[in-house]
Amino acid sequence: MELKLNKPICFFDLETTGIDVAKDRIVEISIFKVFPNGNKESKTWLVNPEMVIPPQVVAVHGITNEKVANEPTFKELATQIHNMIKDSDLGGFNSDRFDIPLLAEELLRAGVDFDMKSRVSVDVQTIFHKMEERTLSAALKFYCGKSLENAHSAEADTMATYEILKAQLERYPELENDIKTLSEFTTRKRSADFAGFISYDKDGDEIFSFGKHKGAKVEKVLEDEPGYFGWIQNADFPLYTKKVLTAIKLRKLNNKLL
Repeated sequence: MELKLNKPICFFDLETTGIDVAKDRIVEISIFKVFPNGNKESKTWLVNPEMVIPPQVVAVHGITNEKVANEPTFKELATQIHNMIKDSDLGGFNSDRFDIPLLAEELLRAGVDFDMKSRVSVDVQTIFHKMEERTLSAALKFYCGKSLENAHSAEADTMATYEILKAQLERYPELENDIKTLSEFTTRKRSADFAGFISYDKDGDEIFSFGKHKGAKVEKVLEDEPGYFGWIQNADFPLYTKKVLTAIKLRKLNNKLL
């Protein structure tokens, strides 16, 4: 079964220095782009993270500090990567919770204004967990009857994710072969930012989901306690969270001027 697409979709996978979205960096990225007409394009980059890759992380993906020492930095690759994904929806395995937030941080850090406003995402892991409760290797065996060779290689994991999604559509006729519908099915919890610090209430208004203002409307907090905005901007929050908060503040200011 092939995907029914209205626009391109980029399946991608990251290997990184760790699992902290705000602090860790990409060491390998692989993107597999599928076009509505059936054409496909793939690209894999090794990336110099400009920080030490911890030994316990090297033990997982096998990418050593020496291997990436002479590779380009993410900032040097950012334009190429963004050009490949900018017209596309995104797909991955655990991508909504990790890969997309970390990619967004890297792009924003490199000066690329990335957001999800004009695209949707499909997290293949969520479909798998809702249907079968397994890991990536087990998913490939279960759905495709294949063994995952070179697990924790970004390219192998990316191709496995693409193959699994197609097989899931074959297995589950109740799943609509439509990227927007699949995105809605794989969305765990709707939030304004990737990290989940700002979510939505029943009225669709942004609320804080942490700290002393948990559950309070963001606009009201920013109006009643202006210093809270500055505290978040200067604290160790993800760049995308800060970007979303800034947009809410500017929207409020613009509304007052109208």
